[in-house]
Amino acid sequence: MSGSQSILVDEAKVFVQAGDGGNGATSFRRERHVPRGGPDGGDGGSGGDVWVRANAKVRTLVDFLRKSHFRAQRGGHGAGANKTGERGADVEIMVPAGTVMYDANTGAQLADLAQPGDACLAARGGRGGRGNARFATAVRRTPRFAEKGEPGERRWLRLELKLLADVGIIGMPNAGKSTLLSRMSAAKPKIADYPFTTLAPNLGVAHTPEGKSFIVADLPGLVEGAHAGRGRGHDFLRHIERTRLLVHVVDLAADGRDPHDDFRVVNEELKAYPADLSRLPHLVAANKLDLPAAAERLDSFTRALRDAGFEVLPISAVTGDGVAELVYRCADLVEELAPAEENVEPRVFVPTPEAEPLNVERVGDGLYAVTGSAVEKLIARTDLDSDDAVGSIQSRLERMGVVERLRDLGAKHGDKVLIGEQQFDFLD
Repeated sequence: MSGSQSILVDEAKVFVQAGDGGNGATSFRRERHVPRGGPDGGDGGSGGDVWVRANAKVRTLVDFLRKSHFRAQRGGHGAGANKTGERGADVEIMVPAGTVMYDANTGAQLADLAQPGDACLAARGGRGGRGNARFATAVRRTPRFAEKGEPGERRWLRLELKLLADVGIIGMPNAGKSTLLSRMSAAKPKIADYPFTTLAPNLGVAHTPEGKSFIVADLPGLVEGAHAGRGRGHDFLRHIERTRLLVHVVDLAADGRDPHDDFRVVNEELKAYPADLSRLPHLVAANKLDLPAAAERLDSFTRALRDAGFEVLPISAVTGDGVAELVYRCADLVEELAPAEENVEPRVFVPTPEAEPLNVERVGDGLYAVTGSAVEKLIARTDLDSDDAVGSIQSRLERMGVVERLRDLGAKHGDKVLIGEQQFDFLD
């Protein structure tokens, strides 16, 4: 039996920034024999998006320890002759299948990228600004302003990997899980004679001579209270959620401990976890049979667990006795428990942005504040260096109901109004 090992990093924070939209152009036709050339400023291109995609070749989140900031390309600016700027290039971030993606600030889950190919739009590119040709009307024939590009979305993401292993090795600290993993595969986990040697799951691939294989993970030792977070409980238990089969390693030779009690404690923690992990199929590996104390306890332990419906396999992870039989049994059960093969289409998650509602309030003597995603985007797209562009804001704010709300709050001509980071005079 042989295999391979991956170093597992199962949590990461990344910053994603979509591309800003390109600015619209202010331009007028200037051609021979066209005495009254109208506005022909083109629109800016949209900024690139940032996508997070599950990739079968990626096994851990370790790459994000080196690089945690990702930025998509901004859109190109518009030009004369109604030329639209190029759209900014997207950025794709590859993560392991089994990664759950959260907004780091709100804690909201954005996507569960369980299968290879699943993807989530992490940040939308900003919309390109409209060129002055788009603002021409029968009344305003020569608009001398254009829109700026909209800023791209930006946010911190928290990535959490729920391990996609076929077999999870569980048990109390020092039960021999890491030693068993090293016997079942070519993984080389840290092994020592003290609790919590394993601080993160270790991965390996186990093979049988007939060509069967499965991914096996040594999951850190569980203690009483793990479901409530004791001993990094949730960090460990979440990796069990997606395993097909559990191998519960019990130390039959531990001084001062009852193997029946150890088995009960771990099973109760599995049951108390919100996903009720005790429902997963179990094999029980009665370990350390190379020691006399374990051999004396084997018969009574095996009878009690078999009466409770569990399959018990005696092993010695140190000497390797019984490990081959355990690997064969795991391979057979993994094959039986495998879901029917289907052509599952990758899922695409596009989170709906939460629009911040319009809010107008008095914040001081002659000072008012206006907030809300729609009005703040309007200001961000406006070229505040252009008097014509600033002048056009008034009618748009009236249509949005901002001016009426300011009047209702007692705003007078000349009062100050804050919108985003900009300050304006109230003109009534």
